[in-house]
Amino acid sequence: MKKFFLIFVFTIFSYASTILVAASANTMYVMPEIIKAFNKKCPKINVRTILASSGKLIAQIMHGAKYDVFLSANMKYPEFLYKYKKSITKPKIYAKGAIVLFSVKHINLQNYKKALINCNSLAIANPKTAPYGKASVEFLKNIKIYNRIKNKLIYAESVSQVVAYTLNAADIGIVAKSILFSPKMKRFKNYIDIPQNLYSPINQGIILLNNKNESKKFYDFIFSDEAKKIFSKYGYIIK
Repeated sequence: MKKFFLIFVFTIFSYASTILVAASANTMYVMPEIIKAFNKKCPKINVRTILASSGKLIAQIMHGAKYDVFLSANMKYPEFLYKYKKSITKPKIYAKGAIVLFSVKHINLQNYKKALINCNSLAIANPKTAPYGKASVEFLKNIKIYNRIKNKLIYAESVSQVVAYTLNAADIGIVAKSILFSPKMKRFKNYIDIPQNLYSPINQGIILLNNKNESKKFYDFIFSDEAKKIFSKYGYIIK
């Protein structure tokens, strides 16, 4: 009991405060490294992340979820929150995402149109709530096969769930490139970049939801050179 109490006290005093960061699911692997780098500069701030599709997170914020910072997979949702005075900063782009075709099966993805037509199933994020899902549908429409293969689509709640579906069931998945740079995913080599001219830019936006000093420090860190290097390492486009 005494040992538990000491651990509890140590935990309290190790962090002056905790901030809640709502982040789109594509950041699930890059965010731990971002937080680790941030804590080297601000060791007394505990950062907790809540990962989900951007659409789900904005719904939670509109219904009163007390998040401190919101990292979205697009600019639309942060702009909506700013319009309705849920944010104290204007939305800013912190990175640009990219999508790739990915499979764990022996499927030649180089001729991606042929591969998609011949596959039995294709996993994508829900385009109604996940910006990466919207980009996936846009890509399929731009190569003029969407109507032909839409009955093969398996919809996931978020882009991270697309990976799970592709690892376990679907022939091919359209996933965030950033996810493939994680230590857990680096062993998988069968993926190709989807040409960026085949879908609208995935401008990922960030807003500050309150004026807490700790929230502001994390928000500012996202735009630091150190954070930019980490995002680049995980396949994001930084300009």
